[in-house]
Amino acid sequence: MARNATNKLLQKAKKSKSDEFYTQLSDIESELQHYKSHFKDKVVFCNCDDPRIFNFFNYFASNFKELGLRKLIAACYREQARDLFNTEEDENGFFFKYTGTEGEKNKPSSTDIVYFKGDGDFRSAESIELLKQSDIVVTNPPFSLFREYVAQLVKYDKKFLIIGNINAITYKEIFKIIKENKAWLGINLGRGVSGFIVPEHYELYGTEARIDSLGNRIVSPNNCLWLTNLDTFKRHEDIGLTKKYFGSEVEYPKYDNYDGINVNKTKDIPLDYKGSMGVPITFLHKFNPEQFEIIKFRKGNNEKYLSINGKCPYFRI
Repeated sequence: MARNATNKLLQKAKKSKSDEFYTQLSDIESELQHYKSHFKDKVVFCNCDDPRIFNFFNYFASNFKELGLRKLIAACYREQARDLFNTEEDENGFFFKYTGTEGEKNKPSSTDIVYFKGDGDFRSAESIELLKQSDIVVTNPPFSLFREYVAQLVKYDKKFLIIGNINAITYKEIFKIIKENKAWLGINLGRGVSGFIVPEHYELYGTEARIDSLGNRIVSPNNCLWLTNLDTFKRHEDIGLTKKYFGSEVEYPKYDNYDGINVNKTKDIPLDYKGSMGVPITFLHKFNPEQFEIIKFRKGNNEKYLSINGKCPYFRI
């Protein structure tokens, strides 16, 4: 029930284009500890982060010297809501650059930030100029704009480490770059991302929703991932295989419309079968490109969804 409830919350946010899910520092620390070697002498851009309060900027500013960063940039979007009934001047988007020099603030106040001429949207020309200056992008982008966000990173050939919903794997644009070995899943997945801070107006769905010791309202969707193109140890580890196909063929039915067998769980991949197999999307969390080859997603030879005796299993790779 908790999983269904928090899925409902994310779907509601997607439909309303509301993306106010803020990452906890503990989740950032848990993931980023595996990438420290990538950041030496690099410019990091957190282009969906308020440097005054958001935890991605906080993490990199606090660990600036340890990581050996050259520069840290954070930029924040501000919605422009002027209309016939609201003619007040809105606050523009803004950014802040931190270089770690002696005496420089690593926790900026409102007087330290620099305002954009526009809203600071990651797609704006002003934000893209900052993107061009950066080496690695690390942030929690708007889930409702995830395809567009990743497409921009690919277009400008940037290294990245970002949070998304597990279902992002099923987007053809995202799956394409995973298949081409241009991106892969990070270390933590599902419950490995413990929850997000949400504003007061969000309903606290699910049995794992809580208010922490600092008064932050936390929801735990348990269905998020890290997507990256920074190399990790995990993608070079073979999946340990113990099951056998021959003698257990009944457990691995063949597809109606593709010459391959269905495998319901990654741990059930047979060690003695060398042909095509359909596996769950969570396989990507353990995928080693030196051990397996990704052929295609979801569809058979007739370009219809993979089926077994006329029934389609949930997303298969």
